Amino acid sequence: MTENARPLGTLLRLPPVLGLLLLAPVCAEYLYGYDDSTGDPRELLGGLFLFAPLYGGAAVLIREVVRRTGRGWPAVLLLGAAFGVVQAGLVDLSLFNPSYRDIPYWEDMFSSSLLPAPGVNPNLALAFTAGHAVWSVTVPIAVVESLAPRTAARPWLGWFGLAVVAAGFAAAAVLVLRWSVETEGFVPSAGQAVGAAAAALALGAAAFLWRGPARPDPRPAPPPWAVGGTVLAALGLPGAVAHLLRVVGLGEGPWRIADSSWFLIGWPGFAVNLAVLGGLAVLLARWSARAGWGPRHVLAAAGGALLANVFTAFLARPIGDVAAAAKYTHNTVALLGSLAVLALGSRRLRTARPPTPGAG
Repeated sequence: MTENARPLGTLLRLPPVLGLLLLAPVCAEYLYGYDDSTGDPRELLGGLFLFAPLYGGAAVLIREVVRRTGRGWPAVLLLGAAFGVVQAGLVDLSLFNPSYRDIPYWEDMFSSSLLPAPGVNPNLALAFTAGHAVWSVTVPIAVVESLAPRTAARPWLGWFGLAVVAAGFAAAAVLVLRWSVETEGFVPSAGQAVGAAAAALALGAAAFLWRGPARPDPRPAPPPWAVGGTVLAALGLPGAVAHLLRVVGLGEGPWRIADSSWFLIGWPGFAVNLAVLGGLAVLLARWSARAGWGPRHVLAAAGGALLANVFTAFLARPIGDVAAAAKYTHNTVALLGSLAVLALGSRRLRTARPPTPGAG
């Protein structure tokens, strides 16, 4: 590497790191507009001081581990799911808390498909792990890498940078844990904590043990628009239909949904959620093994997931007293911002030149 190449590499890598630190919490907490901070710019900006090291730090660390070890998107998803278990089971403790934040519908949602002995709702567990794997980690990584295609396959941070991000993540996690224990007065049992830790470790191990198909599929990959449309329909339609049925008073049975959630609740809802997420995962795994699959397909899949949340958010009802004008302004800004970022990412991928040798 030449003397001039190292500064160039640093300049190329720092903006995507900062972008991921900010985009991950936006995707995790803000785009759906589920909380009482919806439509309040000061609260949303203030929240980034905690959420950027927490969600953004997790996304950066996962991305760096995967790129340094030469693994792919299945590893990103599995490590994202592990983060979801840690976040919900060991940090904010919402996975086990039957009355989290005194949210009006939480008790009904928590008890709707509860396994009493372990005190776990498998539907909530699925929602937390899938939600964080997809929207907190994989989607922001895919979007930011599309904006920085020259360094997308390389690590962005050295060991010092990784240590700083890890320290920020740990500090934010401890703050959230202390806040949760002090304000909620709830602590999970030893068995629940050990179970959550074991599940996170198992998902993390699976990320490194995963092996793709032995032989690539010679059939051509579907066009990116078809990939994005499929993901958008799979992740967006069930929640959108359920919210519409809730609004007109028909939201029972398999289409039951809470006011501000994206997933169906109850045992029938669990079956639908599991079938949709599992079927989509299998389909994307098969498509990604086909000839011609590339970064534009990855961005299309991420964009479909992103827009599924943004569109469904228009029908959801936030926690707390949020004025309609604030809610729909928030939803509209989220939609326009998402479309702009996805359009820019698509343009960068179309016009990207091969990386300069030695620039990383």
